[in-house]
Amino acid sequence: MAKWGHGDPRWIVEERADATNVNNWHWTERDATGWSKSKLKEVLVGLAVEGEAGRCEISDLKHVEGEASCNSRKGKLIFFYEWNLRLSWRGTVKESGEKHKGSVEIPNLSEENEVDDTEINVSKKKGEGDVLKDLMRTEGTAKVREALRDYLKALKTEFTLGMILPTKATVGQEPAAERKLSGNAVQDSVSPQSLDTVGVKIPTVQILLREIFNSPADELYSIFTTKELVQKFSKCPAVIEAEKGGKLQMFDGCVSGEYAELVPSRRIVLKWRCRNWPDEHYATVALNFKDMAAQTELQLECKGVPVSNEDSTRQCWKKQYFEEIRILLQQSKDKLE
Repeated sequence: MAKWGHGDPRWIVEERADATNVNNWHWTERDATGWSKSKLKEVLVGLAVEGEAGRCEISDLKHVEGEASCNSRKGKLIFFYEWNLRLSWRGTVKESGEKHKGSVEIPNLSEENEVDDTEINVSKKKGEGDVLKDLMRTEGTAKVREALRDYLKALKTEFTLGMILPTKATVGQEPAAERKLSGNAVQDSVSPQSLDTVGVKIPTVQILLREIFNSPADELYSIFTTKELVQKFSKCPAVIEAEKGGKLQMFDGCVSGEYAELVPSRRIVLKWRCRNWPDEHYATVALNFKDMAAQTELQLECKGVPVSNEDSTRQCWKKQYFEEIRILLQQSKDKLE
């Protein structure tokens, strides 16, 4: 497949917010590599299988090599992706309690092969525990294939939002997704809203989360406002300008925005978006820190999330933010002890 950015420049049209790619006729390209790395980690790490032999879990995405992109031409989307992945797994034998580790190799996940035909190799470090290896080869492999399907589904839905621009025939029409949300069958933590982007309405939801951290409020607040700490928990270079109007960029550019309000140790408000969202569409994220002696309750309110991105946004905050921050806090605590 052609590498990202190597397409014939005569046929490439830059994305424009004014929808001048008339009727989506021209070839447009969007790099999905950074987004895909985050999504693959999201869907694969934490997968667990349990059987009579014991329990196994994917503990880490150790190696990610490859690229992905999405192209649009004449209103049709064309996907290219090619990945070489190596996962780490760990497991415990049910009867003996012995613990073992191993790897899962996926040498060629690409658009040329169906997921069911993609090669997946399971190995284990030396020693006993072959029963766990067998569990990973059977049920574990099935779970991994299911996760890869989830990634491809997200690539073709979440990532492509905004690539097919509104045409003259569709401008002014109410999106089908919004019509479905017009009723009252919505969970308490999700409320539908509608925002205008590029002349069309986007159905959105609100996400509410509460988390308890074993840390005082000032320490937790600093993790969201200090560049070095953000880079530690996100494991990526970051742009952090913690002042009103200051820029924010994380996870290889998959998340960006700016700081809208900062009240030290109490509240942060962000203008926040994921790269795969419709162009220029931002959510408003409010982080409220409630000090509880040695602990802090963090209340997150995220307004304006595109409906189709609700689950991925929720998982982003839970896994890529909160879980990683807990690990960072624990590491700091271990060092002090």
